[in-house]
Amino acid sequence: MKKKSSLLSRIVLVLTLLFFYLPILYIIVFSFNDSRSLTKFSGFSLRWYEKMFADPTMMEAVMYTVIVAVLATAISTIVGTITAIGLSKSRRAVQLLVERVNDLPVMNPDIVTAISLLMFFSVLAVRKGLGTMLLAHIMFCIPYVMLSITPKLRSLDPNLIDAALDLGATPFQALTRVIVPQIRPGIISGALIAFTMSFDDFVISYFTTGNGVNNISILVYTMSKRVNPSINALSTIVILLITLTLGIVNIVPVLREKWSAKNQPVK
Repeated sequence: MKKKSSLLSRIVLVLTLLFFYLPILYIIVFSFNDSRSLTKFSGFSLRWYEKMFADPTMMEAVMYTVIVAVLATAISTIVGTITAIGLSKSRRAVQLLVERVNDLPVMNPDIVTAISLLMFFSVLAVRKGLGTMLLAHIMFCIPYVMLSITPKLRSLDPNLIDAALDLGATPFQALTRVIVPQIRPGIISGALIAFTMSFDDFVISYFTTGNGVNNISILVYTMSKRVNPSINALSTIVILLITLTLGIVNIVPVLREKWSAKNQPVK
């Protein structure tokens, strides 16, 4: 009975992995297809990668996506970290109020947030474009950063700052040399989530952008009604970059720990 249950579990696991990763492998394989067909592989070719790099519209979309994602990640990480640290020293009632407000963009459907921002910018008569899209991305990225950092702050010893101040550190030194190193994993994870959310967003970007400013998700949406294998090439590059980034983020700390343990003097 246990063997049958174990076999069934493995089959379910394999089917689940295929369900998640087979479409990605399909995109990667057909990005090297010589023809425009998305069902028949007629030969290996790099023509769609060449066409992608030669397409100014596609390169503009990549540029806007990267610019918005990087700026939104940097700003939301700084603002979210400072807010979470300040909130941890506030009264309980203030913490609960800010946490409930902070949860609204996370719990709200994207379409509700998108329409709200569209109406907000329209009331203020703000011309929609790169700036409005960046502001929208910062707005919905900050809650994810705070949600990643807050648990780390709650697990800290509340006497750490007092001990640092008693030992002669200034408040800024206590913040940068005591608190920030302790919550660094939460900051990194929050930044990665913010970058992913910004890079991947479509609905909010679509409602808050203006003419001539498109990110990758909007570009893919506009090309969805006609076959364009260049999208497969662009998707493959994005997948490889994300995989490489995740590999570096996970491998570098392990190598650093091994290096530190190797160079640690023997007592």
